[in-house]
Amino acid sequence: MVAGLAAADGGLAEGASLGQHLAGQEPALDDVGERGARWSRRSLVAVNEVRGPGGKGFASVLLTDGCCGALHPLNQNVSSFQRKFVGEVKRCEELERILAYLVQEINKADIPLPEGETSPPAPPLKQVLEMQEQLQKLEVELREVTKNKEKLRKNLLELIEYTHMLRVTKKFVRRTVEFEPTYEEFPSLDTDSLLDYSCMQRLGAKLGFVSGLINQGKVEAFERMLWRVCKGYTIVTYAELDEPLEDPETGEVIKWYVFLISFWGEQIGHKVKKICDCYHCHVYPYPSTAEERREIQEGLDTRIQDLYTVLHKTEDYLRQVLCKAAESVYARAVQVKKMKAIYHMLNLCSFDVTNKCLIAEVWCPEADLPDLRRALQDGSRESGATIPSFMNTIPTKETPPTLIRTNKFTEGFQNIVDAYGVGSYREVNPALFTIITFPFLFAVMFGDFGHGFVMFLFALLLVLNENHPRLSQSQEIMRMFFNGRYILLLMGLFSVYTGLIYNDCFSKSVNLFGSGWNVSAMYSSSHSPAEHQKMVLWNDSVVRHSRVLQLDPSVPGVFRGPYPLGIDPIWNLATNRLTFLNSFKMKMSVILGIIHMTFGVVLGIFNHLHFRKKFNIYLVSIPELLFMLCMFGYLIFMIVYKWLVYSAKTSRAAPSILIEFINMFLFPASETSGLYVGQEHVQRLLLAVTALSVPVLFLGRPLFLLWLHNGRSCLGVSRSGYTLVRRDSEEEVSLLGSHDIEEGGNQMDDGCREARCEEFNFGEILMTQVIHSIEYCLGCVSNTASYLRLWALSLAHAQLSDVLWAMLMRVGLRVDTTFGVLLLLPVTALFAALTVLILLIMEGLSAFLHAIRLHWVEFQNKFYVGAGTKFVPFSFRLLSSKFNDDMA
Repeated sequence: MVAGLAAADGGLAEGASLGQHLAGQEPALDDVGERGARWSRRSLVAVNEVRGPGGKGFASVLLTDGCCGALHPLNQNVSSFQRKFVGEVKRCEELERILAYLVQEINKADIPLPEGETSPPAPPLKQVLEMQEQLQKLEVELREVTKNKEKLRKNLLELIEYTHMLRVTKKFVRRTVEFEPTYEEFPSLDTDSLLDYSCMQRLGAKLGFVSGLINQGKVEAFERMLWRVCKGYTIVTYAELDEPLEDPETGEVIKWYVFLISFWGEQIGHKVKKICDCYHCHVYPYPSTAEERREIQEGLDTRIQDLYTVLHKTEDYLRQVLCKAAESVYARAVQVKKMKAIYHMLNLCSFDVTNKCLIAEVWCPEADLPDLRRALQDGSRESGATIPSFMNTIPTKETPPTLIRTNKFTEGFQNIVDAYGVGSYREVNPALFTIITFPFLFAVMFGDFGHGFVMFLFALLLVLNENHPRLSQSQEIMRMFFNGRYILLLMGLFSVYTGLIYNDCFSKSVNLFGSGWNVSAMYSSSHSPAEHQKMVLWNDSVVRHSRVLQLDPSVPGVFRGPYPLGIDPIWNLATNRLTFLNSFKMKMSVILGIIHMTFGVVLGIFNHLHFRKKFNIYLVSIPELLFMLCMFGYLIFMIVYKWLVYSAKTSRAAPSILIEFINMFLFPASETSGLYVGQEHVQRLLLAVTALSVPVLFLGRPLFLLWLHNGRSCLGVSRSGYTLVRRDSEEEVSLLGSHDIEEGGNQMDDGCREARCEEFNFGEILMTQVIHSIEYCLGCVSNTASYLRLWALSLAHAQLSDVLWAMLMRVGLRVDTTFGVLLLLPVTALFAALTVLILLIMEGLSAFLHAIRLHWVEFQNKFYVGAGTKFVPFSFRLLSSKFNDDMA
């Protein structure tokens, strides 16, 4: 573990921060099978002369992508609000708030946000202050301009509403000649104002008007409320506007009604105005004379034109400001994110007030130590520090994090393993073997030459266009396909291979080398009379009256040898094709499964060798291998032996492997024919070895650890060369000696040794081993049966392909030539669509998930613990990619 910082004289300068990317470069393909990178012990790194909020040199250390991991917090006792760089973090958060407001306004104006291809470096403190001042001024200006724009827009909408109201209410009071009253109390409205009615004056009442606009949905309730409150002393007139208008308050475009309310008396007028306020009516003054109406209308037209002009100029100015801000908002957002990330890292460091330096502890791979030192030197030089920064390697007993270097090809397979669990430090990494076994087991379940070739072409298209920006920034589903493009490529290639073995191409067989079966050799005319008596041969009568004809491989000339590659194409015509393929695929699944699990147990031996736990090899791994091979390894032997020994002539005398395997455990009283001579003695010997391996599995390791604990004077044995993997494990308790001779280690004090003596618990160790042994023994049976999914899914895929061909393509190909050409095109299109949706996507996803299950449960649990911590170095690459999600 490495710790250390560079000297800092000024703010967060660029230094070697992003310009170097020492370990941030795409790493070369490291051996994926390596059990993690070698780590330097935890080391002390200090930054001297910290006079600013951050240090250029320190930034150079933290920004070496992939070189340094997450810092160990050295000031856990200090409150988060009392740490050194809290103010700088708050400043960055304020800048993020302003940038988020800018992005929001830019998106409202439909201005595209250009994202730069290069990532700008973190700015120094002087530029940060200038940026903060500029952004604050820009925010104030934008808020003022936006506020003025909204006011202008609201005034414009109100004037437009007023114009529509005047136009509609003019029709309410216009009287035609034929409808004028004959009595003198009500003169014509065209000559006199309603307010001058002599009749109303004689009655002592004053006639008033309230006009405005109301929402369409509130008209009925508004009218009922007026009637109930005013008790009929109002006259309400409505008219719907021809076109919907935008609400000045909410901005919604809705339908409006223009109303005119006439009332008598001031008391009723106050009630009417209150009701209008309750229903959010837009009330406008009503002109009393036609001349006043005309003047108001002319004034409104002039003001509307002026507002349109001012509003357009305001919008143009606002758009210019936003366009200029959009050019730099991406770079500024990235810089702020980097500054904030750096200050968070600085807050994890310990600040030495006496020496004015920062102290940090980090993990660093040994291979990257020269890069780390170079970054410290560059940071100290560019910051102008009088005292250079320094780095010391310090000893530690902590378990290092796990670093597996990957590239774009191996990353997908490593992600599959990491989804199960991150490997412990220096543990065997299954990803190397998964590169081959995962696509192969998938292909066993997805074996079709045509479907595999389509999948291969799709993956090849993604690989050839992997640098296209749209693919890396596509939606989630497409991004999953893109990230797993190399997995898809290998799965397609292996499916092509297994499709050739199964001789399946869209459910049809391909005759490449000619069948090894000869039909004409079954006719009686081609054989001598002596052979007629021994064999069942064909003649014209048999061929004419038999619905099913059976080829006999024992007849000379019928079977001329195996097909050179895969299944003979003649099986595609046989009525017992499914029976033959079931037997073949079932045995193949069992063989592949047992080999896969045995390989997992063997890999566990390498773990024990590396971690210096050789007793686990003799007490755990070897008994597990004996238990597996004496039972299921013997089953593979019987399958292969039967294939090699029995021929077509002796096939009827061949015993059933399943019956023989069952009899191996039942000890039948009567002797069976068996596969070979001495089979019964061999099976009893294998059963005895299997039975003896079980108690060794259950009790061997706990008793050995107890013997070490009691017979070594309380951990009085040195552990020279032993590598600590997981602290406080039972192996560590039993194997730790009084002198820790491991590299960089010191003598363990007596108090610690006494504490470790108390930690040893034989009952807990015994119970853990018993549970593990029971799980393994039962798992050998269940896991072997689980591999039969290879057979089941392969059968399901083949049958679905056959059904799809029979229901679509066969129907289209059997239509006569007159309409066949017209029908064949849509049938082919439908066949292709269903093939992609059902057989490629649905069946492919099913086989993919089952392949993952076989690796996680059946394979990796034999040797892989996956209880480690992933090495996550400080990196800016993820910060820049989240710009749109965080700011928009």
